[in-house]
Amino acid sequence: MNDRARRVAFTARSLVISIFVAWGAPAIGAVPPVLKAAPAQPPAKAIPVRRAAGIDDSLRLTPPPDLALNAQAQRKADALANFVEGARLEESGELDAALGLYQKVLTVDPGEVELASRVAALLTRQEDYPRAIDILKDAIKANAKEAVPYLQLAFIYSKYLQKPEQALKYANQAIALDPENIDAYQRIYEIEASSGDPKRALAVLERASRVPSSNSAFWIRLGKLYASIVFVSESDAAPEEVRRVNAIFKRAAEKAGDDPAVLKDAADYFAASQQIQEAIPLYLRVLELQPEDLNAREKLATGFVATNQRAKAMEMLQEIIGKTPEKYQPYDLLGQLQDEEARNLLRAKQPEQAKAMFARATANFEQSLLINPRHGQTYLRLAELLIGPLRESERAEKILTEARERFPQAPEFAYFLAIAQREAKHAQQSVATFEEALHEAEASASELLTARFYFDYGAAADQAGLYDKAADLFRKSIALDPAKAAEAYNYLAYMWAEHDMHLDEAEEMIKKALDLDPDNGAFLDSRGWIHFRKGKYQDALADLLRAAQTLTRDDPVVFEHIGDTYAKLNRIPQALEFWQKSVVLSPGNEALSEKIENTKTKLSKGEPVRTEPGS
Repeated sequence: MNDRARRVAFTARSLVISIFVAWGAPAIGAVPPVLKAAPAQPPAKAIPVRRAAGIDDSLRLTPPPDLALNAQAQRKADALANFVEGARLEESGELDAALGLYQKVLTVDPGEVELASRVAALLTRQEDYPRAIDILKDAIKANAKEAVPYLQLAFIYSKYLQKPEQALKYANQAIALDPENIDAYQRIYEIEASSGDPKRALAVLERASRVPSSNSAFWIRLGKLYASIVFVSESDAAPEEVRRVNAIFKRAAEKAGDDPAVLKDAADYFAASQQIQEAIPLYLRVLELQPEDLNAREKLATGFVATNQRAKAMEMLQEIIGKTPEKYQPYDLLGQLQDEEARNLLRAKQPEQAKAMFARATANFEQSLLINPRHGQTYLRLAELLIGPLRESERAEKILTEARERFPQAPEFAYFLAIAQREAKHAQQSVATFEEALHEAEASASELLTARFYFDYGAAADQAGLYDKAADLFRKSIALDPAKAAEAYNYLAYMWAEHDMHLDEAEEMIKKALDLDPDNGAFLDSRGWIHFRKGKYQDALADLLRAAQTLTRDDPVVFEHIGDTYAKLNRIPQALEFWQKSVVLSPGNEALSEKIENTKTKLSKGEPVRTEPGS
């Protein structure tokens, strides 16, 4: 039943009761209709009629005196009929006709507050403020203990008539009748705030906070009102104001007893205002009262995360999954937490444990997608794990191909698919997919085409042997964000050095990279390799040894470069030492293994060892 129907039902019931109280008769279903007499027809033959022992009242043309309505009851009955017909007309959109009937009802019973309020609202909508005010004042005269008409008068006087003094008078009268009427406090706040006096506006909320109420619902509503004012913008609220709001919500929680709805509202406030330590005990209390409240469990898990209690959060989400395995959200959140935990393990240099945790995160993201394949962000999270930490790019390629079919209008999926193809060494496919992603992003005016996009595209073009195209893409990346272009400068410089081309320009590029990040080991390696290509082996060795010292972990490429440089300087034992270090880190490097064996063979035969640049 909608609000309008509820109002109709309530008012009709009260009118029915008042009719039969005035009538002094028991309530019955309906008054028998008055029958219209048919014209008399003379019988063909007189038939004697046996008179019954009783009298059948249904044949009477007028009701017997003991069932007739008195004048007051008749007015009530007419009022009920008018009300029902008025409700029908209002439903049909015939507001003027409905108002006419409603006002007839109020003539009979002006103290019918709900109807008076409804009629006043309709008249206000039609900008007939005088009639609306008259009806509300009549309702007050007939029923002076009802706060609703006072509050409605305050609204009309403040919003439409711009008479704040009268509005404040009626709002204060509403509070006098009902000290827990939050709407009245809000009305006074709005009136005072619009008059340009914020201190007086806040004073009314302070007044409300002193009400000696044990009603937890009152405190929750007051807290929400206060919070909506204090946290009105993204700027931080004053600490004193936050303390006041906190006190109101704490009082609501104290008065809540075993009411989980109030406790949850209070917990939500503390969580939303980043006071997680206050929220967690309240969510725990809600779960004590309603163990099946999964929403509270998820919020509690989020609260644990915010307070660096990730293990508790993951345990809580596992419980939720056990109870409702058909919901995708817990799997998604658990996958995110496991991803974060795995990265913490990597930072703690526990790679095996990290890999296992990444695998669990992947499994949860996959389960989330089985339940809800329309959640695109989960595809991207899953793909990022497969491409990055787990190095399962071909698997990522399959998943992103499916995602791209599901979300054809989202160029992000083409972008991620191109990266997956590049990492899977499907270079030509990757370049083609990057080009499709570029056109899709341009067509949809997407914000995808950042410096990073062109950098990734350039790396794919390099892998495909399209060096000139790659250079153009790296230049585009640099132009879009020159302040953060160190990686692009380095990649372009190293690509040219690796292929022994544009070495002077490569040297300029690596200088710019090192200007932005002077102690980057990878950049030092690139400069050393450029020196190597130019035949400046001592300069190369200095940069390469410094790169090895600067890098946080051993790099097989840097070690091989050092070995090659030592070989050029005819320091073969040192060259073999670094080549061996490199091949231990990259046992699949067959060219390096062959180089080591050839060098050892020549040494054993006493032959001179010569190496070609980059060999």
